[in-house]
Amino acid sequence: MSCLVDINAMLDRPEPPSTGDCCIYKVPSKLRKLNEDAYTPTVVSIGPFHHGQPQLQNMERHKLIYFKAFLQRTNACLNTLVIYIESILSDFNGCYSETLPFSHNELVMLILTDSAFIIEFFLRTCCEGDTFKPWLDSHITSDLLLLENQLPFFVIEKIYSLSLSSTNASVPDTMIPSFLQLTIGCFGCFGYFKAKLAFDNGDISIRHFTDLIRIFHLYHPIESRPSRNRIDEQIIHRPSATELVEAGVRFKVNTKSECLFDLRFSGGVLEIPSLIVEDRTETLFRNVVALEQFHYPDESYITDFVIFLGYLINTGRDVDILVRNKILENWLGDSDSVANLFNGLRINVVHTNISSQFSILCKELNAFCRNPWHKLKATLRRDYCNTPWHTAASIAGVLLLVLTIIQAVCSVLQVLQAS
Repeated sequence: MSCLVDINAMLDRPEPPSTGDCCIYKVPSKLRKLNEDAYTPTVVSIGPFHHGQPQLQNMERHKLIYFKAFLQRTNACLNTLVIYIESILSDFNGCYSETLPFSHNELVMLILTDSAFIIEFFLRTCCEGDTFKPWLDSHITSDLLLLENQLPFFVIEKIYSLSLSSTNASVPDTMIPSFLQLTIGCFGCFGYFKAKLAFDNGDISIRHFTDLIRIFHLYHPIESRPSRNRIDEQIIHRPSATELVEAGVRFKVNTKSECLFDLRFSGGVLEIPSLIVEDRTETLFRNVVALEQFHYPDESYITDFVIFLGYLINTGRDVDILVRNKILENWLGDSDSVANLFNGLRINVVHTNISSQFSILCKELNAFCRNPWHKLKATLRRDYCNTPWHTAASIAGVLLLVLTIIQAVCSVLQVLQAS
């Protein structure tokens, strides 16, 4: 009988599976072990997953200082903020993939402190330029983009709205930036978003900062947005940049779009949006790909791009080709490091389907490479016309050959007529 009681108690312990509201996930060990640092905050913990980690304790004092400054700046009613947070605790818990081991009060304090820290950090970065040292600001901003280091966007946005509503009653709404504008302004200071990108979130649901990074990488003007249908298909072979060049493909920067999804191939020219490769590139891509693995398995467009680029880049020679054609800006310095970066991003990534656009693109590139005429033209261009002098010399050689043949034919005809 005691065994039956123990079994029932055991069955009562598991939590129900995550709902559709879940959007903040623990990165699985198969991905994490490839680069632990890419998923772990180095300076500041945000949210529950890394709260209390010893290596992040130095920032806790600064978070409280920023919390106090936030209350003084906005004259926010602390009671109002606490009441709001208590009202959404159930929704907050549902945003996380794991059960949170915090008491009611601990969770309220965590949400309020971290939200206030983020808002005050953003306000100082965008409006005052008075934060920490530049290197620390950069590390904080990088930590704010990690998948495991997130608060739901709607929570911070609401706290920002509540804190400003009473203080700025006499200020026109047009003069108060929205939290989204504040976020874009802050990340833009560190080069994450390009200032010229006009973004209207409209009916797009922003779940957290990692999700926002994904949205910006996929943003494309509606009037020229490429198709985003997906198919259950695997591409057997994707040629590398070196193979493409040898087959006669030319690379060109797609200057009409900043959307990573917008790759085009026409007339032997492959257009790819430019991409800066620097210290944070691997971390950003790893976290967005991890988000897509959990939350967007049927819309994994960043994963498509990463895998496509991984096949395009096998060696440092492939990197050099893309750099030479201004597709990549290599801030790492070493071409082999860039190649290793993109090859490593593909490992242990589940990719069960592909966008129809990438499928068509890969098939067209494969067909182009299989055409021997294209390769012959590329060989002739490389060996005989790779510089103006070579072109002139080749033309002169051909003309000389033609004249020599004509002379020989004329000589033969003269001999035949004489006989």
